[in-house]
Amino acid sequence: MWRSVDTLLVGGVANPCYTKQKAKAFMLKLKLKKKEKREVKRIVEYLVSGGAYFWSGYAMFFVLDQVLELNLWWAKLGANVTGWLVNYSLQRYWVFNNPKLAKHQTEVTTRYIIITLVDFLLDYVIVATLKSFGLTPYLGQFASAGFFTFWNYLWYRFWVFPDKYPRKKASKKRR
Repeated sequence: MWRSVDTLLVGGVANPCYTKQKAKAFMLKLKLKKKEKREVKRIVEYLVSGGAYFWSGYAMFFVLDQVLELNLWWAKLGANVTGWLVNYSLQRYWVFNNPKLAKHQTEVTTRYIIITLVDFLLDYVIVATLKSFGLTPYLGQFASAGFFTFWNYLWYRFWVFPDKYPRKKASKKRR
């Protein structure tokens, strides 16, 4: 089974040999229920969009660090802003695409911003700490990305882009 999963993904990035036919064949082998298939598909899409976030931010980090010679704080901030723009679009409108979220756009965006700011601070601490131990920030970003792959999936799936938002209670007026 794991060998089949490895053919779909390589390092969290979509395998160029991946096709819809292979995905369907893989799903048939697993004999998953419809809801489980949907979740596996969502996880694969999440990993692909996470790869887009990582590599766009990684490329920007290189430019800001090596070309513009900014310090770690500003290089990480610029790289993350680039990645956030890519990530929000893919997560909201592809991975966790849900027509019901349109009614909660302000809530979704606010929650995304909150978790993203927490992520940025954690990411900076992880990369800076690893740098203080002699690990280059370029490798530190891979370690950080491993942590955030799991961390963010849980936050996005259940808090930022949930299947259902709680109903807002109507305020009762006293007479």
